[in-house]
Amino acid sequence: MGESNRVEYKRQLNDGLEKEVVAFLNYREGGVIYIGVEDSGDAFGVLNSDGVQLKIKDRLKNNIRPSVMGLFDVIHEVRGNKDIIRINIASGSEKPYYLKKYGMTDKGCFIRVGSASEPMPQRMIEEYFSGRIRNSIGKIRSPRQDLTFEQLKIYYNEAGFDLGDKFAANLELLTDSKEYNYAGYLLADSNGNSVKVAKYAGLDRVNLIESNEYGYCSLVKAAKLVLDKLDLENPTATRITYKERINKRLWDNVALREAVINAMIHNDYSNEIPPKFEIFDDRLEITSSGGLILGINEDEFFEGYSNPRNKELMRIYKDLGMVEQLGSGLPRILNVYPKECFKFTANFLRITLPVNPVVMGRLEADKKADMATDVSSSEKMSEKMSEKTESSILQLLLITPDLTIFDIADELKVTTRTVERNLSKLKKEGKIVRVGGRKTGHWEIFDEK
Repeated sequence: MGESNRVEYKRQLNDGLEKEVVAFLNYREGGVIYIGVEDSGDAFGVLNSDGVQLKIKDRLKNNIRPSVMGLFDVIHEVRGNKDIIRINIASGSEKPYYLKKYGMTDKGCFIRVGSASEPMPQRMIEEYFSGRIRNSIGKIRSPRQDLTFEQLKIYYNEAGFDLGDKFAANLELLTDSKEYNYAGYLLADSNGNSVKVAKYAGLDRVNLIESNEYGYCSLVKAAKLVLDKLDLENPTATRITYKERINKRLWDNVALREAVINAMIHNDYSNEIPPKFEIFDDRLEITSSGGLILGINEDEFFEGYSNPRNKELMRIYKDLGMVEQLGSGLPRILNVYPKECFKFTANFLRITLPVNPVVMGRLEADKKADMATDVSSSEKMSEKMSEKTESSILQLLLITPDLTIFDIADELKVTTRTVERNLSKLKKEGKIVRVGGRKTGHWEIFDEK
């Protein structure tokens, strides 16, 4: 495959890297740059791939403005036994992006035209700047400034990172005026954001049987709690064949996880509406606010063009291993569920994951079998208890044949009704007989032999 409007090959890392990255950031579809690959597409290879990856990350972080953190991946690959590096670049929402050295001019701004990166005309620079999205969570001031981030620090420590004292600046949780932004607010230990998981009996929203709120805490913690809850609601059905044991769940586990994370990352929090998760008898609905991101239509959405709405969240979820690569989530969902599961409106995006009917049928059959087993076990237990009571009554009457029903009940610590029922059964079976009246009579016991 040769170079195209979305693919660029470089034999080795050179001074033109930032220019190519800027061009893809300003292009509505983003793109991919390969380092260590000939123009023909054949692998040339790179030496010290780890060191080269670090250089690339450092250069993109320091030499391009606005910040591109959360908008690119640097990935090591092997092609033809040779190390190469792939850089995935998303289309940014704060266009125009430019080389820090030259500023927002035709020497600093570039855009992808065909398979080349061309200088951006001044008029286009001005149009992009005037249309720049200003309501991003990175630019909105947090409604609270007394924020703490102990939860986030724990997650980073578990992932092998030490945030240090300047973590808020490094993670871009501050506005230009050095105040906490809305991204910081969402990731703080305490905030007003709440994510709901609702469960209904039936196929509509009439009979709510369970409502859980996972929020008022770090959005990372909320995401993990939602994933844990949905995992509990996603039982496994097992089918054993002569070859193997097959386990399947109501919803595909990988696709479900990607759908949850995508909703959390790409939700438009600027309108203070969090994503919601609703469980019905036949489906799971995941609704996120904001609709399609500006500049991306439905066809481009399904083709996997990456255009993160909240790059600050994307960067942190990637750091913590909750996102693998830019644009990797949607293909995993579409690998299992069709495009028809997605519904777009001007203000919302909803994905509906239907339950697996085969799994549902198997689970219901297992439930019926378990209920039958429970009834059978209960009956057997009752029979055993009855036999024990009968035996105890016989032993008592052998010793004291003139005991009354009340005497037997008191001795065995059971009800008189239980005694009457067991005496009646013993009489029918011919094991005992009453001789004389109720008050002055006695019981005679017959040897079963």
